[in-house]
Amino acid sequence: MHDEILVRRAGWLVAKLLFLSLGLVGTARAGEHNLGLPEAAGKAVYTAECGSCHIAYPPQLLSASGWARVIAGLDKHFDVDAGIDPSTAQTIGGYLRTHAGAERRFGTSALRISETPWFRKEHDEVPVSAWKSPQTKSAANCSACHTQAERGDFSERGLRRSALVRP
Repeated sequence: MHDEILVRRAGWLVAKLLFLSLGLVGTARAGEHNLGLPEAAGKAVYTAECGSCHIAYPPQLLSASGWARVIAGLDKHFDVDAGIDPSTAQTIGGYLRTHAGAERRFGTSALRISETPWFRKEHDEVPVSAWKSPQTKSAANCSACHTQAERGDFSERGLRRSALVRP
């Protein structure tokens, strides 16, 4: 009986180590649907600054080069002056680049999450009319369809299907 318990515990430990080594446990990666914001230095500053105007997008949804371009262009951030002091920009930029998505998945040229190859593939079934509907307004409005977007959960179980209905 005692040996049986030890074997089960050893098997569980080996499985857990395998999952950890493959990156299947711990922080979620883009491609999964429950991302959230990684706990790390800079998260609070990022959430306070960027989350004051829109959801604090999970950093995994854009490449490091994309985030660097976003931070460099805050003075004209999608037609709005979102300029911040250099120290805050450095903190936020470091956080975003450290936790950014892979260049191979998100490309190096996308400045908007909605322009990444990953986003386009994930949303290829969404009709163009849905992006332009009064409820949605644009592809940047994740919360229009994803009811738990503020928490980083973009899973299909949290979809607001009415937002996808063609007008």
